[in-house]
Parts: sequence; structure tokens; C-alpha cells
Amino acid sequence: MKTIKLGKSELKVSRVGIGGIPLTRPLEKDAIKIIQHAIDIGVNFIDTAIGYGISEERIGKAIIDRREDVIIATKGSRGEHIDFSLSRLNIEYIDLWQFHGINSFEYLDWALGQGLVEIKEALNAGKIRHIGFSSHSLEVSKKAVVSDAFETVQFPFNFISNEAMDDLLPLAEEHHVGFIAMKPFAGGRIQNANLAIKYLLQFDNVMPDPGIERIEEIDEIVNIANNESWELTSSELQDIQKIREQIGTRFCRQCEYCMPCPQGVIICGVLYLENLWNLWPPDWYYSWNYVNDSAASAKKCIQCGECELKCPYNLPIREMIKENLRFYEKLQQEKT
Repeated sequence: MKTIKLGKSELKVSRVGIGGIPLTRPLEKDAIKIIQHAIDIGVNFIDTAIGYGISEERIGKAIIDRREDVIIATKGSRGEHIDFSLSRLNIEYIDLWQFHGINSFEYLDWALGQGLVEIKEALNAGKIRHIGFSSHSLEVSKKAVVSDAFETVQFPFNFISNEAMDDLLPLAEEHHVGFIAMKPFAGGRIQNANLAIKYLLQFDNVMPDPGIERIEEIDEIVNIANNESWELTSSELQDIQKIREQIGTRFCRQCEYCMPCPQGVIICGVLYLENLWNLWPPDWYYSWNYVNDSAASAKKCIQCGECELKCPYNLPIREMIKENLRFYEKLQQEKT
């Protein structure tokens, strides 16, 4: 498979990587087979996080005899998490460690100060080799990129949520910060892999890392990446536009600009109730406090509309809160 250099990290990564959340859904033996198969067909970048359930353990078991064939990226919020991730991954060093979810300027200020002090201790000790961050906030990400403190940025990027294209991506290129495109399928809303992957491969310095849970999925994605040309046809561009019109106004970017809600509704959590169901195993979903607390908070909504005034994407948040609450309540009924 073709490779690119991931910014100033100089990590030579496969043109597409894989994300670690859906790897928690299959049986462990199947998840291990998926990871090993991905490596066999040329994928060398695997992204996970300390907060992704059993993802790190499964990846560690899959690469036990193939450490030099793969670049491991994981995420956490403090330096003390690094040893835990090393233990779960069963490896001696992490290729790319990322501050997880720098979505506020307060968190960024901490990361640039005490956070980097902690992480650089691990870097000097050889426990990690490169430092990056992930985020859902465009403005925070731009400030983080121009700080020149990070080697990579991981940000949502797909043909529905393509806000990064105008400012963040050019800034990343200017500062030689590698760009990892999370949510290339818009959280599962884009069903056409050919359109999703080809769109992102138009950008030479962007590496998509789609989450996968079946061998057939990674085979399809790698086949697209191995094509001689990624140019989108006029027909494909028309299809993309149709999909944008259908779901582009109902896709929550998790930017949190709508928060806080005066009634205490965990808006971003509520709007992701259905999406989280599609990502996580049912037992995790049902026992996850964030899911249950978000659903409970949805009942506090008084339909005031303040969130919609703050949403930069003009989402019909009040209607989406109702829909996701109905989805959650239906799951609870079916469970019993």
C-alpha cells in the first residue's frame, strides 16, 4: 500500500489506518484476526485509546509477534496513563501518544503546560516516541496546531463534516503537523465506502483511520486505497452532494458549542445515543454511565431552543433530542 509521512513525526504510515473502538464489538478471536489481516494487506497504523474499553488489550494480543510491522497510536489525558496503556498493549513503547479530546482552551492550556511536562518525561524515558492530540473543536485545534507543541492532530473529517478543510488542514500543512482524519464515515452515517475513502484520499497529507469490525470492511477500504486513481467522477460528486443534503444537517460534530444547557441536558451525549449503540458492545452500552446519564438528562429538555441558537451547524437539536431519547427507550423496552 502507498504510504505518507505523518507530518514532522516522520512516521511513515499506510495511506489508511484503522480505528480501535469497533474492535471491541466482535469476539476477541475475531478481533485479533481482523487486526492481523489488516496488517497482512498493508495497514500499518492502528489507533486506539485508554478509554476504548478492551481495545488496547485486543490490539496487544494481535501484534504480539508483529510489533515492528505496525505503528501504534493511543490516547489518554495524563502521563500516568502511559504505563497502563503500555501494559494493556503489551509493548515497550508507544509510537504516537495523543492527548485525548482537547476540546476546550482550558484543557489546551493545561496540556501545553503541566501536561507536556508529564508527557516529555515519558518521551525522554523511551516510553513514547511522538506526541499528538485529538479534538472535536475547530478553534481549539487551530490554536494547538500553531503552538508547534504537537506532531499530529486527529480531527473529524469527511465529506459531510469537512470544516477542517478551510483553515485547520492548511495550518497543519504549514506547521508540518500530521493530519489523522477521524470519523471518515461520519459516525456511520456515510454507508458508501468508495465515496468516503476516495474523498479523503484527495488530500495528500490526510490519513483516514476508519473503525472496522469485519474483515470485509478493511478489504474494501484497502482495495480503494490501492486503486491507481482516487479522482471522483462527476456521478460520484453528485452522489456525495445528495448524501450531504440528506444527512448533512443532522450530523452532530460533538463540538459542544451548544453546551452547557441551562436545564442540565447533556446535549452531545443525547445526540450520540444511537451512534454509540452502533459503536460499542451492548453490555458496555447498557452499563455505561455516560449513556444512561445522557438519556436521563434528555427528559429535562423544555424545548427552549437555546442550544439551536448556539449551534454553528444549524442542527434541529430539539427534534434530535426527542428522536435519540425514543431510540434509547426502545432499546430499554426490548432489553426487558
